[in-house]
Amino acid sequence: MTTEEEPATFDRSTMPFAAPCRKIAPLAPLGWLQKGWADFRQAPRQSAAYGIFMAATMGLVSYVAWAYGSQWLMLAMIGGFAFLAPLTCIGLYAIRAQLERGQQPLLRRSLRAAFRRYLGNEMVFALALLVIFMVWARAGAMVSVFLPTSGNPDFSELAGYLTVGTIVGAFFAIVTFSASAFALPMIVHRDVDSVTAIVTSINAVLRNKLAMMIWLALIVLGLTVGALTAFIGLVIILPVIGYGAWQGYLETIDASDFPRHEAGVTATPRNK
Repeated sequence: MTTEEEPATFDRSTMPFAAPCRKIAPLAPLGWLQKGWADFRQAPRQSAAYGIFMAATMGLVSYVAWAYGSQWLMLAMIGGFAFLAPLTCIGLYAIRAQLERGQQPLLRRSLRAAFRRYLGNEMVFALALLVIFMVWARAGAMVSVFLPTSGNPDFSELAGYLTVGTIVGAFFAIVTFSASAFALPMIVHRDVDSVTAIVTSINAVLRNKLAMMIWLALIVLGLTVGALTAFIGLVIILPVIGYGAWQGYLETIDASDFPRHEAGVTATPRNK
């Protein structure tokens, strides 16, 4: 929980372009998940509601693409959802911000914060992800030139196509992950613009490569387990990952130079 005193006023002209980051231990992400689970237990109903919504959305996207399209359409739709998925965690971050202030987390207030208070920065962030996705889609189309033209290609013929496609997809996935790892928690927690939050996130990821690789691996593992349980496991896994990202932001980013959001969270504090 953040305990620093907030200055009465902030001179925006003196604020840094990006918040500094701390060097974290490689296994720090394991602690983020542990704290994320503790956050889930503090607001189980609200967290599960978000988990159900996100799990149902991912399941619906996969079903529609598989039933009415092709495997390529399914991969494209899942890839597109992966680019936009960070935005779905805004509500979870709003819940966590309420917990930080010692308030009873309310789903309605979280939704209001997600779609009204942070809408401007969310739209800028979504636009940035959309640009990345469009470039990725264009690059994916260009990769098709490596696709064998023979009717029954063997694995050696497909190797070049699969290798190039994997490299291209991994590159854009890493760019998206770096931009969104800490940006959205910072936008919800502090009065900061999207550009500053994105630059701060990328800088923190680059300075903690090993820890962030482990964090990314944990996310992929969690999503895989959730998919293998017919998306049911995602009801818990997705909120825990979202809260873990918030904990990672608090541990990694020193955003004390920026004012903390206070408006819109004035409910009666919870009884201790």
